[in-house]
Amino acid sequence: MQKTPIHKSFLNAFRGVFMMIKTERNFQIELFAFFANLFLIFYFNLNNTDTALVMIASFAVLSAEIFNTAIEKICDIIQPDFDKRIGFIKDIAAGAVVLTAIASVIVGVLVYWKYICG
Repeated sequence: MQKTPIHKSFLNAFRGVFMMIKTERNFQIELFAFFANLFLIFYFNLNNTDTALVMIASFAVLSAEIFNTAIEKICDIIQPDFDKRIGFIKDIAAGAVVLTAIASVIVGVLVYWKYICG
């Protein structure tokens, strides 16, 4: 089997991101939060370490949402009708997003606190 050229792999990956932007409301909200963080990074002139922490936390949330959506779509294909077991899997995947978002908020508070109050 011939490998896909690297540029096509990147195009496919970015197409996936654009599909998320176009179709997934939670991803759109999280992307808004990402851009708000970009604004705050420049507004408060964060140092490199703080910028890296905020960016890692932001991309972690976006990535968790992508994985959650992929798991949900696979579950919907495997079992289109309601199934408690599929619901459990979906809940676990959503829980990962919530935990990542909570961690991201904690990072945000710890980083921005010193710029707002200090």
